[in-house]
Amino acid sequence: MLKASNISKAFGDIQVLDDVSVEIEKGELISIVGASGAGKTTLLQILGTLDVPDQGSLLFNNTNLLTLNDRQLSTFRNKHIGFIFQFHHLLPEFTALENAIMPGLISKENEKTLRKKALEYFDFLNVSHRINHKPSELSGGEKQRVAVARALCNTPEIIFADEPSGNLDSKNADELNDLFLQVRKEFNIAMVIVTHNKELASIADRTLTMADGKII
Repeated sequence: MLKASNISKAFGDIQVLDDVSVEIEKGELISIVGASGAGKTTLLQILGTLDVPDQGSLLFNNTNLLTLNDRQLSTFRNKHIGFIFQFHHLLPEFTALENAIMPGLISKENEKTLRKKALEYFDFLNVSHRINHKPSELSGGEKQRVAVARALCNTPEIIFADEPSGNLDSKNADELNDLFLQVRKEFNIAMVIVTHNKELASIADRTLTMADGKII
């Protein structure tokens, strides 16, 4: 489904990615591990079209994403990709439900339909009782579940997660690990997760280990 070939990226004199190639199949769960500075997050951002490589190709179902302009990329991300970050990035002035449907509102989908879909995800994620609470009123685990609902709300084909359990205690981290398995099983969505959490890495179909900008 997603094929990155010979991806390289440098920031000044620092070579962050060095000729990296990876393929991701539909419904596959992949973890990316390695020491800090290995290039994990940069690779994730390029795979998710949040950054562009200095060289290489990036194909999604045979569409060359590196030929799209900014507007086309934004539309592509909104329709095909979900993101989950370590610190949630929920908008503080909006409720949990409003945060979850925000990507759909941006793409001008019907709000009533979005709310109905989001409520189903909230029920699946066991946070339906928190839909009208703002992020400041949620626990860390609840915020991350809302972030998962937001990632799911546009029915993406792939979700990228950057240290999703890095800001959680061990209990909530374990629950999130189980949640990722449930999401993949229920919705057949590919997931690529950068993590230092050994338990989370161990549940993946494949684990890619990075060092010095390469997959080793």
